[in-house]
Amino acid sequence: MAGRTVVLVDDGLATGATMHAAVVAVRAGGPASVTVAVPVGSPRALAVLEPLVDEVLCLVAPAAFRAVGQAYGDFGQTTDAEVRGALHPV
Repeated sequence: MAGRTVVLVDDGLATGATMHAAVVAVRAGGPASVTVAVPVGSPRALAVLEPLVDEVLCLVAPAAFRAVGQAYGDFGQTTDAEVRGALHPV
């Protein structure tokens, strides 16, 4: 990752703990820049991450954030078969 632009993507940030760990791990590799991109996040989690990265891109940060799933019509688990199908389309 040294010298490269890194974009870390997640389906959303609730506490931001997982993304924080990813940022720390990536920063250790010496990237040129680190961007976090999420469709939805808690304002609190975003505020914690902002000083750690070069850019945070978040489409929705509701003041009344309760959970990542509130921003999705269907936030069900992806099955193993669905993942295999996406990786190896027929």
